[in-house]
Amino acid sequence: MNNIGILYHPLNDDALALAQKLSGFLESKGIGCWLCSAWDGQQACEQLDGTELVLTIGGDGTILRAAQLASPQSIPITGINLGRLGFLTELAAGEAMDKLPELLAGGGWTDERAMLEVELDNRSGQDNDKLLVLNDAVIARGEVARIIYVEAAIDDQPLTTYKADGVITATATGSTGYALAAGGPVLHPQAEQILLVPIMPHLSLPYSLVLPEGTVVKLRVGNIHKAMLSIDGHISLPLESNSSITIKRSRIKTRFLRIGDRGSFYSTLEQKLKG
Repeated sequence: MNNIGILYHPLNDDALALAQKLSGFLESKGIGCWLCSAWDGQQACEQLDGTELVLTIGGDGTILRAAQLASPQSIPITGINLGRLGFLTELAAGEAMDKLPELLAGGGWTDERAMLEVELDNRSGQDNDKLLVLNDAVIARGEVARIIYVEAAIDDQPLTTYKADGVITATATGSTGYALAAGGPVLHPQAEQILLVPIMPHLSLPYSLVLPEGTVVKLRVGNIHKAMLSIDGHISLPLESNSSITIKRSRIKTRFLRIGDRGSFYSTLEQKLKG
């Protein structure tokens, strides 16, 4: 490898310190390296060309930000965990210096994860917003504690009108997050299916649905109360009445460079869920 990027959590002093330590190590090996806050997407994008690996230092939230930046260019990600859960991270902070040479020498394997493409019809006459999603896209009520109405259609066939706190559309990666807390199933990380999970439904369809990978989900917010669209927990967009959101599987995938056991997902699932 000749060029590696490091994205770190800007509010964690330990993350910056480790980023600087790793940068010094890489440069001592003659490897080009750049550092950037994971929250500064514009600056990171300007440095991605020619990058062969992105190291993230933080938690799963840092990886979700990195995925939206690196995935369109098929740049693999290796996460170093300074967070609490670390479902997506690969290395503990204390082992990063010892394990990194193995990755630099060409070791490890590629873990590909399905992503979603979310298109928001902004009804403003401008181009619709299209966003990549690694974990989940959530339509939820705003600051008013009232249920919202979300009309759902699957492949242009009406499904139901959810009367609920919201609706989650998730990938297999996101199935262990908010979707699980809302009662959804856990999917294997390499699964391609799409989850549709209502949040606290009231007198409406209460079941989670596991949809085939080619499914197109259309959701329309039909209430007068404010609602929000949350993308991977860090992008929030206000939704007005009759806002329409189309969700489908993206052709882009997130690629992780890993060195752990390929079959460790189930053996560590309970441990990670218990925190």
